Amino acid sequence: MKSKILITGGAGFIGSNLCERLVSDKQNDVYSLDNYSTGSADNHIDGVTYIQGETANIAELIDFKPEIIYHLGEYSRVEQSFDDIEKVWRYNKDGTFSVLQFCRTTASKLIYAGSSTKFGDGGLGRSQSPYAWTKASNTELVENYGAWFDIPFAIVYFYNVYGNREIASGKYATLIALFKEKIANGQPLTVVSPGTQKRNFTHIDDIINGLVLVGENGYGDEFGIGSSDAYTILEIAEMFGGDIEMLPERKGNRMTADVVTAKVEALGWKAKKTIRDYIASSG
Repeated sequence: MKSKILITGGAGFIGSNLCERLVSDKQNDVYSLDNYSTGSADNHIDGVTYIQGETANIAELIDFKPEIIYHLGEYSRVEQSFDDIEKVWRYNKDGTFSVLQFCRTTASKLIYAGSSTKFGDGGLGRSQSPYAWTKASNTELVENYGAWFDIPFAIVYFYNVYGNREIASGKYATLIALFKEKIANGQPLTVVSPGTQKRNFTHIDDIINGLVLVGENGYGDEFGIGSSDAYTILEIAEMFGGDIEMLPERKGNRMTADVVTAKVEALGWKAKKTIRDYIASSG
């Protein structure tokens, strides 16, 4: 019998790549629940069953018991979260509570995608934006819920993901895709001041490898999935070449983050791709 796997946010950047990997294993029936706030039908993968709706309504929308739920379907932008705080609360608090309640009734294993902002600036990053606070507090909620109601869970953390299907335009664009678009269009690369903030850019294939391992064998908190190589935003812009335009500082923009990969490395994971090679090959 095939395993039923549900991915919230399955039509998004990371979710679609996870859908693609899991559906390639003929032992899985893969389902996506997505509200399409940033996801797209263009990211649909053959063989995946797509359900449109809010995670807050998961109990009404999902009529089966998944063996695993990968909960990726939350609001996921730092700076914009100040303007979108109602969406942040709806998706990240109401939605995640409903997913936990659903897991309580189905006994599904939950893989919750936390945020590496929790580890930013020596732990101060957790309260620097509405996004960061909701994500950090949700990791505590997931851990407590697991203990209170005996729900199997694992919490993963992504570090600045780039690669196939990332958003390249609009206010939800990711940095590497945005830089690629600007270079292609002959535009200057916009860097938020001071530009010395460091990021651990991690290829989507490495993220998915880690997610699958954690889904199969990981339990508990602190499964960080991130490259050990850290670069400043200015260094990344310089790798692309072209003109650089400095923008004013913005609220919530952390300077550093600890990379906590020991637990996922113990499962056999290792980053195989580098941002420097990726930029060089996309030129």
